[in-house]
Amino acid sequence: MATDIQQTPFIKQLAANDRPTRDAALHSLRAFLSAKRSLPDLELLKLWKGLFYCLWMSDRPKPQAALAQELANLVSVLPSPSEKIAFLNAFWKTMQREWTNIDVLRMEKFLLVVRRYLAATFEVMRDEGWEEGVVGEVIKTLEGCPCEVEDVRVPNGLRFHVIDIYVDELERVTVLEEGSEAPVEVLLEPLRKLAKGSPNKVVRTKAKEALADERLPGNKKIETEEKGDEDGWGGIQD
Repeated sequence: MATDIQQTPFIKQLAANDRPTRDAALHSLRAFLSAKRSLPDLELLKLWKGLFYCLWMSDRPKPQAALAQELANLVSVLPSPSEKIAFLNAFWKTMQREWTNIDVLRMEKFLLVVRRYLAATFEVMRDEGWEEGVVGEVIKTLEGCPCEVEDVRVPNGLRFHVIDIYVDELERVTVLEEGSEAPVEVLLEPLRKLAKGSPNKVVRTKAKEALADERLPGNKKIETEEKGDEDGWGGIQD
């Protein structure tokens, strides 16, 4: 029996040559996703293949940036945390599968959509009040891809980019603001695992650098204390 997604023209229309057709398909898809229905993982992967090529076909920086944000906004219309996490998982698996096929001329817009989706990933946890079960499932998704430690199927280029923007996007979704109830130490665990266990030296180095970012709790304080100790040293007085 065909599933709902197979009965829609979304897949082909999302990858259409003309922008009006792609825009109309995306608008219809938004309404489709907001309805109370669950899609199997395989159907979500098919859907994300269409969304991947929707961005692939997009030209010019401003429309590309707008589309990257619109794709990330799809997460928020899904009716439940479990469906949001499944949708995120399909996105990350699609990026893993397609990353090495992206040419240099198209890479910039895919770097941007990854940035937007990392923020959306954090927002799912924030919007659920950092509920422990949701946080655990989202972190599990990140650790499966793009922050998986050893799997050679995850391109290091994708890992590098996510590590580079990880703290930026934590800051973007107000995780690092004073008074935030976010479990920052838990959110940093994917980076810690990469820093400790990756067989790739560059990945380990980048992860350690991200963990040392002065915007993270504790890092700036330590730096200030060290500076204070230095300023307070007046040498041996005669």
